[in-house]
Amino acid sequence: MPTVLLPPNANQSLAASTYAPEVLAFLNTRRSTPLPLLTAPGPDAEQLATILRLAARVPDHRRVVPFRFVVFEGTAKEQAAARIMQQYRHLHPTASQSEIVAEGRKFGCSPLVIALVSTPDQNHKTPVWEQQLTVGAAGQNLLLAANASGFAAVWLTYWYATDAQICQDFGLVDGESIAGFFHLGSARETLQERPRPKMDKITSHWVPDTLQQKQQPNS
Repeated sequence: MPTVLLPPNANQSLAASTYAPEVLAFLNTRRSTPLPLLTAPGPDAEQLATILRLAARVPDHRRVVPFRFVVFEGTAKEQAAARIMQQYRHLHPTASQSEIVAEGRKFGCSPLVIALVSTPDQNHKTPVWEQQLTVGAAGQNLLLAANASGFAAVWLTYWYATDAQICQDFGLVDGESIAGFFHLGSARETLQERPRPKMDKITSHWVPDTLQQKQQPNS
């Protein structure tokens, strides 16, 4: 059963690390759930509050907090899907009704949708690219917190994440952007492992002598 956690108290002493093999095992099998496999139930209000709070516990250079969350649920989610269909019809006048409905269904088919909004401070000492990394970390934490709470989840964008009208409809202001939509619910069936990166292809060990040789001019 999903567990609701209380946040640490202000100035509470926290362990720098904790050996947690169950967490390693959890990460070892983490994967996103394809959208068509998501169904009810989704998190309730208390569970959602915990998921979002844990999502916000990220590395954040100089504590800029360059992100915010927008939650779509119930009739509001249905109305948001209707806005997407309306905009799709505007962008594609010759689209069939089934194509238009499919666009709205992609957004509204899961029990709960969370938009992760990037809100960088362009004038802050912390570079924008570092702030964007913090936003990405919040997205990964959101997935992990949802999974650890007993729910399936997937991080998607689709065309409407970058559509100016949709962003305006969803309350974004100048300088903000949607990092993704997070669909939460329960999986209709078990998942299959997908191919993962070959670690020897993406891992190297820096060797100073090799670097020095590359920097030497040709004799």
